[in-house]
Amino acid sequence: MTVKKNKKTYKRFSLSKKLREENKSNDYFELLLSNLTLEELIGLKIECSFRSAKMDLYGFPIFHAITTIAKDAIVKFMLSYTGSRTETRRILGISASKLKKIMDAGDY
Repeated sequence: MTVKKNKKTYKRFSLSKKLREENKSNDYFELLLSNLTLEELIGLKIECSFRSAKMDLYGFPIFHAITTIAKDAIVKFMLSYTGSRTETRRILGISASKLKKIMDAGDY
């Protein structure tokens, strides 16, 4: 189902369903994931990313980038969940100009 508002259509979708179709998730994985706090999940993801990339932690601006990463994830989810910019900004409690600024900076 799609919803059309503000000259742009956002397809409603389930990230869980998409990841399952790509064999990146299943019931058991989502059960384990639901038992982690958001802080634990973010910390574990960062640890795994650095471990697999064998990156040096010095000079990587993760602290400054995390706010943008988190906002981007929330806005993308809300756009797919609500299907419209208007509903997204109402739920998030932000102005139309703030949402536009976030969307202009990201990949939408």
